[in-house]
Parts: sequence; structure tokens; C-alpha cells
Amino acid sequence: MKNLIFKQFFFLFCIAVIVTSCDDQILNKKPLDQISEEDLWNDPALVESYVNDIYQGVGHGFFAVNVSSGVDETIITHGWNDTPIKQSNMTPDELGLFGDGAVAPFDHFHWDDLYGNIRSINVFLENIGESPVEQSLKDRLTGEVHFLRAYFYHNLVKLYGGVPIIKESFNLDDDFLVERDSFEDCINFIVEDLDAAASLLPTVIEGDKAHASKGAALALKSRILTYAASDLYAQNPSGNDYTGYTGGDQTQRWERAKAAAEAVMDLGYSLYQADPAPGDSTAKNYADLFLQKDHEEIIFARYFLQNQSYEWYEADMGLFHGPNGWHNWGGDTPLGQMVDAYEMEDGTEFNWQAFRNGDPVYGESPYENRDPRFYASIFYNGSQWRERPADMIDLDPEGIVETASFEVEGQSDLRPGLDTRDGPIEDWNGTYTGYYMRKFLDPNVDHQFFRQEVPWIFIRYAEILLNYAEASIELDEEGDARTALNAIRERAGMPDIPATETGQDLVERYRNERRIELAFEDHRYFDVRRWMIAPDVYENGEGVNIIGRLNNNGSYTFEYNIIEIDQRQWNDNAYFLPIPRYEMERNENLEQNPGYN
Repeated sequence: MKNLIFKQFFFLFCIAVIVTSCDDQILNKKPLDQISEEDLWNDPALVESYVNDIYQGVGHGFFAVNVSSGVDETIITHGWNDTPIKQSNMTPDELGLFGDGAVAPFDHFHWDDLYGNIRSINVFLENIGESPVEQSLKDRLTGEVHFLRAYFYHNLVKLYGGVPIIKESFNLDDDFLVERDSFEDCINFIVEDLDAAASLLPTVIEGDKAHASKGAALALKSRILTYAASDLYAQNPSGNDYTGYTGGDQTQRWERAKAAAEAVMDLGYSLYQADPAPGDSTAKNYADLFLQKDHEEIIFARYFLQNQSYEWYEADMGLFHGPNGWHNWGGDTPLGQMVDAYEMEDGTEFNWQAFRNGDPVYGESPYENRDPRFYASIFYNGSQWRERPADMIDLDPEGIVETASFEVEGQSDLRPGLDTRDGPIEDWNGTYTGYYMRKFLDPNVDHQFFRQEVPWIFIRYAEILLNYAEASIELDEEGDARTALNAIRERAGMPDIPATETGQDLVERYRNERRIELAFEDHRYFDVRRWMIAPDVYENGEGVNIIGRLNNNGSYTFEYNIIEIDQRQWNDNAYFLPIPRYEMERNENLEQNPGYN
């Protein structure tokens, strides 16, 4: 027994000696699930992966609920936290669509997420200088992060106004209590970052529009300078230096904006299908612009893959917003005001009364003879779409959208259309407005079962031409403005803007052209604020109730009734979002935006 105890003691003693006397490397192995800072900055692949990860913060616009439902473009059928924006009653605790608790969170618009990405960029800039990776890679990635930091700040500024400019990564012992910088300083900082990016990046990256290029940097510069020159920041109703300019010359700012647009125009981008041939479908050209993965108009984009995993509320635009009669959700549906903004094909304004009075330009339907972009962007009663699902094809073998209700011979009740909320399937979904969104939806994909791979285009060349036109109008250089606008209209199959249209009439024509060309692309929400026309456009949302009256020969005559389906109102505090309360409580030196407690 004593021998057994001795042997056990001797065995444990030997193990202890071996462990304590072994090479230190045995006990100091690098963890296999972590990467040290030293490893990161010494490995070119890891450095590039670090930057690629920051791109995730750029976000996109393909969500189950979109920014368009916060303005006069669409209404979200499901009412997912859109009321605070529509009613202009956001608070520091409830930011509606832009809040942390939204159903489809816009992380790329959240204060904390944006600053988290900015910190990652600052860490990169603090370490890349000493990294031994090749200089060419250093330069490219440094250019990309300067672009990304500018992009994140551009999102912050257009939502909140002037914000703290943070140029270094904070450590735990640093002073976090920083004040807001002025709007002007923020704009200048963004432009400095974009100039730095443009000096380091290739002009265009063929086949890769998902990474920043010189073109993307200069295009974003065009956008931010166009925004900054606008009336909201020039008039600056609050008088605070973080909500706009407190001095300077607005004309000079418009000159900078025009020059920035010209710099992009000189790079060789062009409109997709800029010169339609006789017989071309300009509606199809415009629709295809958003379905192709790469072409000459795309400047910066986000791409998606069918086999990649996403959150349930993102990337699946066909399922989210397609007609419910195809087993889709009918989520963001166009408001009547948006539909009515599409001109007639001869360039005149659409007018319901003129249609009812029998103006021959309208034909038999308010949806005839409209701007071709209307047919590429809006589903309306009578639209041709793809083949119906198997359980619906017997009811509609031709794939025709039905948002009307129809008289039936011998019956007192109306037959609800296949794509109405009272239709035979998906009756918990369906449009309230009588319309569905068609833009971005790939007709070759069965959205009930498959995700499309359509890119979200952050910046495209048409926006640059519009920026150029806007600056030209503000500088009384209306000929330049008409040239740029007519190029966009020619691609769309629309007539030129007449030379007799000047002054405020040209301003209104421009604003409507921008509204139509960039519909649902996350511009309108910010445009109506910077132009200070939000008090006029935040009116109650409209739709159309359509009834097909049965004729003796079995055909239908349609009756169109405008209905109010959405309550909206405007308060001037809504020009900017409130800074979230949790940020105000963390930093006592932050000053809240006007109109919020």
C-alpha cells in the first residue's frame, strides 16, 4: 500500500516538474480563435479584411421597410414604427424608422453604429503607417477608409447636422465628453477626407463598384456639397452653428457644388442606355438599369447573393414589396401623390380633373401615355407582370395586376381583385393605396421562393447630372441645367424641357425630375428637408379605390376614387433627428437639436 502511494506521489511530482520546466512556448501558445494586433498589421490579407469589414457599415436600401415610407413616396403596409417620422413627433427616446428598435433597423443611420465604424477607421489610420505591407496596398486601403469615414459622417450630418469630429480612437482613459462641431466644419472635414481618398484611389475599378474609387469619392463630394449649399443650411432657422451656416456666401457654395459635379462628369461615366434607338422600350431601359450588376452609370453599389445569409428583413425586395397576389408582402407601396408626380408622355403634368374631363392625351385610363419611367417603377391596376404562382394561374393566366374590385353579373357584391387586401390569397398583406412598387424587382425571379441578386446603387451618374443641374439653376446658368436634365429625359424617352421654362418654373420642373428619376432611392426624404418644402409635402397620404363597372358586352369601365389612407403632419423640429437620449446621457457636452427635450 505504501509503495502504491509512493508511486502515485512520484508520478504527480514528475508531471509537475515536466510542466514547470518545459519550454515557455508550450504555455504561451497563441490562441487559435484570436488575432493579435501585431499579426493584423503585419499581414496584408488581414489588413484588407479589416477594411472590408468596415464596408458592412455602409448598409443599403433593400429592407422590409424603406426610407421612402418616411416621406411622400410610399407607405409601409404593415405600419412598422413609421408613425413618429410621418407625424414629425420623434423624440430622443423614439426615432421611429431610424431608431434602434425599428423592425428593419437602419444601422447605417444609427449614431452609435456610425461612430463605431469611424473608430475602426481611426484605428486603421493610426496603425497603417508602421505596417510593413506594400505601399501600393497601403495607399489604396487608406484611400478607401478616407472615403468610408466621409460616407459615415455624411450620413450623420444629413440626419443630425453638425456632430463631433473624431479623428483618433479613444482609449478608456481618454476624455469622451466632446462637443458638437459646427455644420461648416463637418462639411469641410468630409470634403478633406474625400479629396484625400480621390488622390489615392484608381479612377474606376472595373468590375468592382462595391469598393471606393476616385469616382465614388468625387461623386460623394458632389452630393455633400449640393446638400450643403441648399436653403435649409443657408437660412438656418435655428441660428445654431451646428444646424447650418452662420455666415459666408451661398452663391460660392453653389459654385463649389457645380465644380464638384463637373469633376465627376469629366471622368467618363455615362447614363445607361443614354441614347435609345428607335423602337427601344425606354421603360425597359430604365427598369434594366437597376437589374444589371455592372454598367457605365453605376459609381458605387452594394451587391447581394442568393446563397448568402442575411437577416430576415433585408435584401429580399421582391418578397418584401411585390404584389400580394404573387404571394409577396406588398410592403412599401407608392402613395397616390408619388404616382401622380409622373408626367404625361408629352411632358405636361398629370391631372385627375383633366382625365375626368376627357382630355384626349389621357386615353381611357389615367395610366395611359405616362412618362416611361412610370411603367418601370409602379404596378397599377392592369399592369403586365410575370406568370402567377401555380395556385393562382388558373385565375389569371396572363399575369395582370388587379388592384380594382369588379362587378359580377347577377351578384350584388364586388369581386375583389387578385392583388387587393380582400383577394383570395395573402389577405393579411396587400396595398392600401391601389399601387405596388415595381422598381428594383427582377421579373425573372420567383420572389416567393428565391432572392434576387439586384445591386443597391448608392451613387449613379444620373444623380451627378441632377446635382449639376441644381447648382446651375441656383447660379442662373439655366442653359447648363437644361442640357443635363434633357440628357436624363432623353434616356427616359421624355421630351426636352422647353427653353421658355425659366425661374421658379424651372426649379419646380427640376425638383419633380429628381423625384421621378431617383424614386425610392433614399433621396427624397433628405431633399424635401434641404429644400425646406417638407411643410407642403407632409400632407395626408392618398391612394385610389378602383371599381370595374360591368358593361353589356362583358368589358369593364373603371371608376377611380381618390381616398385618404394615411395621416401625416409636419413640425419644424423634424428637419433634423434628435440625438438619441442614451448618447446625451453619456456626454453632457452634447447639445440637443432644436425642438427636442
